Amino acid sequence: MHTFILLFQCQDRLGIVAKISDFILRQGGNIISADQYTTDPQGGFFFMRVEFLLESGGKDQAGLEQDFLPIAKEFNAKWNIYDKLKRLRMGICVSKPGHCLADILYLWKTKELFVDIPFIVSNYAGHQELVEQYKIPFYYLAASREERKESDLLKIISQQADFLVLARYMLVLSPEFLKGFGRDIINIHHGFLPSFKGAKPYHQALEEGVKVIGATSHFVTEKLDIGPIISQAVEPVSHKDDLDDLVRKGRNLEKKALSEALHAYIDYRVIKHNHKTIVF
Repeated sequence: MHTFILLFQCQDRLGIVAKISDFILRQGGNIISADQYTTDPQGGFFFMRVEFLLESGGKDQAGLEQDFLPIAKEFNAKWNIYDKLKRLRMGICVSKPGHCLADILYLWKTKELFVDIPFIVSNYAGHQELVEQYKIPFYYLAASREERKESDLLKIISQQADFLVLARYMLVLSPEFLKGFGRDIINIHHGFLPSFKGAKPYHQALEEGVKVIGATSHFVTEKLDIGPIISQAVEPVSHKDDLDDLVRKGRNLEKKALSEALHAYIDYRVIKHNHKTIVF
C-alpha cells in the first residue's frame, strides 16, 4: 500500500467533496483521513486535506497529478499531491542560542521528525561538536549583521534543501535571499506575535508587564515577523518574574512552538491562504 496526501483550496461551491472522493475511488484508493474547512459556505474559501491509500502497483505521484488536473481546473483550485513516504530535506540555520537546535536533533534522532537533514549552517562555531555527534554536515559561516554572507549561504543550501528552518538564526534575511532560495522558510520568534516584533521581545514583554509570554513559529516573508503563523505556545507569568525568568520560560515555549510547526509542515497539514494559515 502507498499513502498520498492531497491539499486543496478553492472558492467554495457545491460538489467539491464529491468530485475529490470520486477521483480517489476511480484511482482505486481508500480515504483514511479527511479534513475540511470553509470560511463561509456562501462564497467563502474551501480548504481540504485528504490522506488516501493506493494498492501497490497503482499510479505514482506524477500520474495522480496528471489525472487530477481536470478537477483542479474545474474549480480553479490551488492544490498539491504529496507522497507521504518521500522524506523532505530540511536545512537548518542557527546562531548561538542552541536549545531549539538540540530539540530538533533529538526529535530527528528518535524518528519523530520524518525528514532528512542534509546540513546545518551556523554563525557560531561552538555547535560543531553537537552536530557532528549526529553525523550531519556542519558549515560554519562567519556571518554578522554587518556582513551577512547571504551569497555563501545560498551556495550551501540552494541545491540541498526542500525547506529551511531558522532555529534561532539571529540575522534578518534579505528579500534578495528569499527570492534566490524560492522555497518555504520556517522561523521561530521568541515572542507572541503580532506583539513584540523584532529584537529583545522578552525585554519588551517585561517593560509592558504582560501576564502571558509566548513564542511564535511562522513562515518568513520580506517583512520582519509578520509571516503567516503556523504555531504558538504561551505560558502565564507574573510580577515576580524578572528578565531571566522570562527568557528561561521562553526557551521551552520556543522549542514547543517550533516542533509543533515542523510536525504540521512535514505531515502536510498546513495550507497558506493570504496572510494566514489553515492547520489541520
